[in-house]
Amino acid sequence: MIEWLELLRRTFLDFEAMWLVFPQMLGTGLKNTLIISIAATLIGVVLGMLVAIMGISRSAWLRLPARVYTDIFRGLPAILTILLIGQGLARFSQSIFGPSPYPLGILALSLIASAYMGEIFRAGILGVDKGQLEACRALGMSYARAMRLVVVPQGVRRVLPALVNQFIAIVKDSSLVYFLGLLVSERELFRVGQDAAVLTGNLSPLVLAGAFYMAITVPLTHLVNYIDNRFRTGRRPAAPTSGLKEVHEMDLKVSPRVHGENT
Repeated sequence: MIEWLELLRRTFLDFEAMWLVFPQMLGTGLKNTLIISIAATLIGVVLGMLVAIMGISRSAWLRLPARVYTDIFRGLPAILTILLIGQGLARFSQSIFGPSPYPLGILALSLIASAYMGEIFRAGILGVDKGQLEACRALGMSYARAMRLVVVPQGVRRVLPALVNQFIAIVKDSSLVYFLGLLVSERELFRVGQDAAVLTGNLSPLVLAGAFYMAITVPLTHLVNYIDNRFRTGRRPAAPTSGLKEVHEMDLKVSPRVHGENT
């Protein structure tokens, strides 16, 4: 039994192997994971909002392309989309970005994220009470201005937790970009851990990569819960107060009245 436990420890919790790869994991893997995830999220938010506006448009010429776009990039597996974009557009990107597939990986994740974010934004906008738009039109605001200043901000506020969840999904999907063959300086967390695991024959570097992913995603998960709770309640949770303090305050208010009546 002790031998099995020692074998498991050496396989998954070899702290010496973790320490050797830690500088690369922090300086290269974490940096590139955050760059890929944040860039894909920002582009995905812009494209997703465009898809959402097209999806709720009164024109079928705008709704149909938005629906097709959403169905394609939500229906395809993420790894397939990354390979199709990364390898299919490689020749076109070389003249702009050089031989690095790094930008194409960001583009692929952005297209995937925008399809999901488009549906999130669309649901949030449609969830806003129609009376808001009618009130704006009654005040003389145009449809576009009412959507831009009133309806869309309220819709985005409703779906902030879902957007944070989508960012978490992008962070995890960024590990698939390694299939495109990143340069050494462009490796993300998973690729750094995988390369170290292959060299050492030990899975501890991959465990360390998983710990880095959890260090990003777990706080964000709790942030989602906090934001969702704030938006559902609409106010900060009241701090607990002492019942004795409330009774004392009531006595102070009542005592002057009693004294005045007695006099």
